[in-house]
Amino acid sequence: MNDQHRGRLTRDGIRIHEAGDFAGMHRAGQVAARILDEIAAHVQPGVTTGELDRIIEAKVAEAGAKSATIGYKGYQHASCISLNHVVCHGIPGDKKLKDGDILNIDVTVIVDGWFGDTSRMYAAGTLPRKAERLIEVTHDALMLGIEAVKPGNTFGDIGHAIQSFVEAHRMSVVRDFCGHGLGRVFHAPPNVLHYGRPGTGPVLEEGMFFTIEPMVNIGRPETKVLADDWTAVTRDKSLSAQFEHSVGVTATGCEIFTLSPAGRFHPTYG
Repeated sequence: MNDQHRGRLTRDGIRIHEAGDFAGMHRAGQVAARILDEIAAHVQPGVTTGELDRIIEAKVAEAGAKSATIGYKGYQHASCISLNHVVCHGIPGDKKLKDGDILNIDVTVIVDGWFGDTSRMYAAGTLPRKAERLIEVTHDALMLGIEAVKPGNTFGDIGHAIQSFVEAHRMSVVRDFCGHGLGRVFHAPPNVLHYGRPGTGPVLEEGMFFTIEPMVNIGRPETKVLADDWTAVTRDKSLSAQFEHSVGVTATGCEIFTLSPAGRFHPTYG
């Protein structure tokens, strides 16, 4: 991309970044991904979600980064930790992990002004087969969505790839939350829906940065937000899973900024 694209917005309000901006996003994404690699060893039965968050906060500081979530709209933690039927935005606290629990840990850091945002699933102790299947489908759905990212495709193509795969496995895609644009800001256009029809929505262009972060439920897709105004849970109390990558559209496809340096993005990596 040349300088004429500096700061350009599409008619949908989506920022088109310069070629040099990819390096900044890669650095931020790798810091967040490395922290999620390193927290894996601490996810054990008996550990509290608050203890995990404190470890993450220390690792953010060690990396010379800044937490994007501490102080964001009053939020006071370096991560969101969503356990079992919590869909997203779970608040770390005194709850101890039990054998067989599954959890999503979501971390966003700021490095040199760029935001690195990623989440992945973990299992405490033995991973139950039903939960393992949910995690597998959710992970594969994310990767299929990412495969649809290339110039000329649409955001509807991404959503359709995810939705059709998930529903073929008789699971449901959460509609109430979506991915988002990012870069030097935490949240920006577009809203990246994880369902949709092919050929609909804004057209993808080189230089767009956004997250894809499907939330998949074993049961129905409906959610509700608890009285803390953050924690979103499945209405039917069914298990939920989520994976998230930050990506940038390239000339031929996309770059995933938040790939796991240690190859630990999926909880069964070992």
